[in-house]
Amino acid sequence: MLKKILGTVIVILLLNVLASKFFTRVDFTSDQKYTLSKPTIELIESIESPILIQVFLTGDLPSEFKRLQTETRYMLEELRAYNSNIKFEFIDPLDSNLEAMEVANLFYEQGMPPESLNIRENGKLTERVIFPWAVANYENKQASIKLLQKTLTQSNSELIQKSIENLEYGFVDAITKLNRKRSKKIAILKGQGELEDKYISDFLTTLKEYYLIAPFTLDSVKSNPKRTVNQLKTYDLIIDAKATQPFSEEKNYAIDQYLMSGGKALWLTEHVNVEKDSLYRASKSALALPRNLNLYNLFFKYGIRINPQLVNDLYSAPIVLASGSGNSTQLSRFPWFYDPLGNIADEHPITSNLNPVKFEFANPIDTLKSDLNKTILLESSELSRKIGVPSEINLNQINEEPNQELYTSGKFPMAVLVEGEFTSAFQAKLKPFQLKNTLDKSPVTQQVFISDGDVIKNQLQSGKPLELGFDRYSGITYGNKTFLLNTVNYLLGDEDLVKTRNKSISLDEMDLKKLEAEKLTWQIFNLAVPILSMFAFGAAFHIWRKRKYSKD
Repeated sequence: MLKKILGTVIVILLLNVLASKFFTRVDFTSDQKYTLSKPTIELIESIESPILIQVFLTGDLPSEFKRLQTETRYMLEELRAYNSNIKFEFIDPLDSNLEAMEVANLFYEQGMPPESLNIRENGKLTERVIFPWAVANYENKQASIKLLQKTLTQSNSELIQKSIENLEYGFVDAITKLNRKRSKKIAILKGQGELEDKYISDFLTTLKEYYLIAPFTLDSVKSNPKRTVNQLKTYDLIIDAKATQPFSEEKNYAIDQYLMSGGKALWLTEHVNVEKDSLYRASKSALALPRNLNLYNLFFKYGIRINPQLVNDLYSAPIVLASGSGNSTQLSRFPWFYDPLGNIADEHPITSNLNPVKFEFANPIDTLKSDLNKTILLESSELSRKIGVPSEINLNQINEEPNQELYTSGKFPMAVLVEGEFTSAFQAKLKPFQLKNTLDKSPVTQQVFISDGDVIKNQLQSGKPLELGFDRYSGITYGNKTFLLNTVNYLLGDEDLVKTRNKSISLDEMDLKKLEAEKLTWQIFNLAVPILSMFAFGAAFHIWRKRKYSKD
């Protein structure tokens, strides 16, 4: 007997020693939702100092949001399993001496606005404030983590699904910002009437957490072209956000030589001049005219042609208009076919699991035959058509019934990724200035062409920038920010961030009506089964003892 006990103890000790040496976890879910990606594991294992993550999604939560809270805890436990330096705690912001409004204001000031929910429980509609945020603290630095991801439909089930899908990325993204050193550089081109900083502020603020960013003006190329080109070559990526004035040949040649040296570019360029603000004037109309940016030859050589036309799409974002005056003012949504929603065209990490992207007065793109690899990222729907310019755009068109027979060709590219070895647009042309080492062929590099500058434009409220993709008038959040962030990450080689951000899982749908109808039945079941089980076990044990001692 003693030998058996001793043998059992030895086996248990050996198993513990092996378990401490060889760590593994098994995920039995069909979609592997609890399996961290390899880059995530590598990042977590590399952390050498404690990181404290404080989660504020707690307190009296509705059932669906408790699910998000539970999944958040599961994710943090999974991260901690790979590195004990990951610490976390759940904090109820309302569990303090402060009033709810004071707490909400504190969160607003820190850029973490609370959410107000209308919850129907037991037939009653109540309003509840929640704080769907977490904060990661590392070496005197902080990064906020948004736990609730908005969707286009705003249904709670899709909201929770999207939010749970984003958990791994949310925590990894925050840890990446705190842990990594920024080294890659982005130049924001200026000097051709691009968008003012306040209109691209939200996206630039986000990019600054990953990369070094600086404005870059090409004006000096006229007086000192060599220095300008060499300075431009120190950047890993250039972004041109809605130029409205033509590029000179000197500037085009500087950009061309930058690309030939292996540089990368994100173009947000539109070749039609028309703005939505013009429609709100007394005339309610605007004249759409061609816009010449002197980029046609440059883009043509790179395998792209942005046409001076407008995409008119039945699958589009609504326009919100005010009616009445004073206290009786009402905001109403109307179909507006000049704001097409970008549909995912080809499978690609940049657009995987992406919400629709909102465009305004976008132009159709042609992809030209060449050896370059072209991937259409976003396109209009099948129910779209091209509108030639010059053309009058009138706000009264919201009252007109569209002619379905005109919307048959559709699927016009509006965002295209081009990859490969580019040929210089100035290879067989007279050069605007001379360089010692002229490049006619690039190494393998990449460019993304988006035929609408407003894709990167955030709205303003009281002079302050709102989150990119959020429409303050309709309350809808589009996928613009995620799309552009994916694009920049991909161009700069951070594909692991893109893949983690776009992780997709499936959740079992709860039938809330059925749950409410059968609530009492399941409550009785949950109370009765344990009690009956105890009685059954006691009776079985009594019978067993009676039989055993009756034999004795």
